[in-house]
Amino acid sequence: MRELTVELGERSYPIYIGQHVLNDIVPFFEKHGIRKGSPLLIVSDDRIAPLHLTRVVELLEAGGFTVVTHVVEAGEKAKSLGILEQIVGTALNAGLDRNSTVIALGGGVVGDLAGFVAASYMRGVRFVQIPTTILAHDSSVGGKVAVNHPLAKNIIGAFHQPELVLYDTATLQTLPEREVKAGLSEMIKHGLIWDAEFAAWCEENAERLLALDPEALEYGLYRGCEVKSIVVSRDERENDLRAILNLGHTIGHALEAVAKYNELVHGEAISIGMVGSAKLAVKLGHPENIYVTTKRILSKFGLPTRLPAHLETDAIMSAMMHDKKFKEGKMVFVVPTDIGKVEINKNVSADLVREVVEQLKQEA
Repeated sequence: MRELTVELGERSYPIYIGQHVLNDIVPFFEKHGIRKGSPLLIVSDDRIAPLHLTRVVELLEAGGFTVVTHVVEAGEKAKSLGILEQIVGTALNAGLDRNSTVIALGGGVVGDLAGFVAASYMRGVRFVQIPTTILAHDSSVGGKVAVNHPLAKNIIGAFHQPELVLYDTATLQTLPEREVKAGLSEMIKHGLIWDAEFAAWCEENAERLLALDPEALEYGLYRGCEVKSIVVSRDERENDLRAILNLGHTIGHALEAVAKYNELVHGEAISIGMVGSAKLAVKLGHPENIYVTTKRILSKFGLPTRLPAHLETDAIMSAMMHDKKFKEGKMVFVVPTDIGKVEINKNVSADLVREVVEQLKQEA
């Protein structure tokens, strides 16, 4: 097992990563003061629940916890105010109180949704992340929780840090190939923004990672979580540095919204967005190698690098205007200046972004 700490003073918390760490969920909960006198609420989805929910409930109940569950339909559409209201209803009917804990058992959607339930229920209760996807190694760390509005992704949200992150890599063996690839997109991102050697390691170990080799997967997740925890520790509420974690997300979130959250999964949209950011970097005078290397690495993982031509440019641009990173008539972009280095450019013209979007439709 590998262990990391997200350093946030009194709100610091650990990340435990390893095969079968869920077997010790009760000792972990007891160690971190999760109370047995108040009900726990586990939020999961209908893809993950059949695989892992019964086991987690049985372990917790055997350890003396009272557990209630709420299962949502898998997919981005679950991140809505309507579903939030349903989960709060479950919490109220089960008697959750201010000493209760909400547990996210699933991928990034479940983590965001359950985390926002925890942040808003009775003005905030405790929260535990149990990620079951590769993609969630990014979203489960850092305390960003949210639901979507039809016009913009993650626009209704909060910062609400978990008590701990319990990452059982054995749960990843059940992932479909598409989700494996999409999740690895965010792992690659951590190399591209912070650590060129890690980006190179990801490329060199693409076959092992795609095959879910336990040793490679554990190291890759550890390093990805480590980069995220370093950044979050320095800038919890995204005042400056933390924004670098949004590499590829300005375009990516717009693509998800325009595709109505059912054509591209998150990691695929971010992959296209990272190629777009690399193209933008070159247009802004940074080395051509940034684009070439970024596209090569993502392609090696079978990730998309071309924007679907049927998605209208006007609609994509409009969606970006609703993004939280659009300020005072200019677009804020995370722009790579080298592999492993980025800058936050707050003065990118919309015309230049439109040019990049059009060119992304012609990628080979």
